[in-house]
Amino acid sequence: MSPDGDAAEETVFVRTYTLTRGRTRPRHLLGMDTVLDAGPGRPGPGQVEECEEIVALCGEHRRSVAELAGRLGRPVTAVKILVSDLLDVHALVISVTDAYAASDADKRPNSHLLAALAAGLKRKWPDAVAYPQAG
Repeated sequence: MSPDGDAAEETVFVRTYTLTRGRTRPRHLLGMDTVLDAGPGRPGPGQVEECEEIVALCGEHRRSVAELAGRLGRPVTAVKILVSDLLDVHALVISVTDAYAASDADKRPNSHLLAALAAGLKRKWPDAVAYPQAG
């Protein structure tokens, strides 16, 4: 690899490190397919310019974490950390898509939402004991 390539790679790494202020994990559990909408809050003065870009992109229409990472040209983990910061200040909200929304007829969660919840719980606690359905 050329010396210029090494320098460019190092610059990208350092920039990503400064974007996240050295953090390596987001505070919120976010998947690559988590869909986000712009919220009522605004990024704070100490947040990086990419936060403004994320809010602007989500203001146009709902976007997934993976799409935001692609559009910004940043690693997914770095984008998750920035999204987590924006969720904390309510500049973004996690969108519940129509497929997972409660039906209008009975206002109870539908089977898609319950299946997604069960899958998330199994991922979080893979060693949990499964009990037969109660009552």
